[in-house]
Amino acid sequence: MINTDYKFGEVHEVASQVEVANDHVQFRNIFSNANGGVSLIAFKAGQRLDTHTAPAEVMVCVLEGEIEFTMLDRQHTLRAGEFLLMGENVPHSVLATADSKVMLTKVKA
Repeated sequence: MINTDYKFGEVHEVASQVEVANDHVQFRNIFSNANGGVSLIAFKAGQRLDTHTAPAEVMVCVLEGEIEFTMLDRQHTLRAGEFLLMGENVPHSVLATADSKVMLTKVKA
């Protein structure tokens, strides 16, 4: 079963589905099911997600801005239009170096 607030067949502009907020990182679920899903995340410059893991393989795609994505103690700078793949249960953290919007695609093996 798919969990979504969107109707299949409708067209949406991706980055406008989530907005940057001063008080905390913003999350917006596009859709999810037992096998994974797609979410949007908006960061104000300086906001972060501390080290955590994801129970899925992940594609992190920066739509706007710039983030520092650290995994396995290696820092990667990702800018708008760039993406990175990460395996399941890999410790990682995120720091926004500019106001940023990120699309996160999760796939469970």
